[in-house]
Formats: sequence, C-alpha cells, structure tokens
Amino acid sequence: MTNEYCIEHFNRITQNPGVMGGKPCIRGMRLTVGRILSQIGAGETIEEILIDYPYLEREDIQQSLQYAAWLAQGYEVAFTFSHLRPRSNKK
Repeated sequence: MTNEYCIEHFNRITQNPGVMGGKPCIRGMRLTVGRILSQIGAGETIEEILIDYPYLEREDIQQSLQYAAWLAQGYEVAFTFSHLRPRSNKK
C-alpha cells in the first residue's frame, strides 16, 4: 500500500491546524479520531458510539480504525492545506 493510496483512502479523516489543534478529525468536525478510538478501547461498541454521536456514520468509525492500524504500521500522513493562505511574517 503506497502513501498516495492511503491518503486518498482516508477521505473521512481530515486535519486542519485550526480545528482541534490539527489532530485528525472525522469529516472536518470537532470530533477527533483519538476520541473514537478511546471509546472503542474502553469497550464501547460501534452501535453505542453511533447512538452517542448521531451525526456519525458507521464508515467514519471503520475508517478511524483503519487509519489507526495504518499509523501503527509506521506510516505517516502528509496532509496538504491548500485552502489555507500562508501566514505573513509582517507585523
């Protein structure tokens, strides 16, 4: 699996420096992948998480798990922020 393939594969995982400190989130929402993984690690089922967060979809949770597994294999994701303008150093 190549890096380019994986970045495209994780179309529900987003990172934006202005949202949750740049942590990986679900579809740009203020809900981090880490939060979902923590709940699964604590024993919650996918069904329970979907009840807690009705705006989530099953695929969001599945992709969070896939993303975590991919990172655990030692890959890094290089997201681009083309929608953001670079900061000016002028004061």
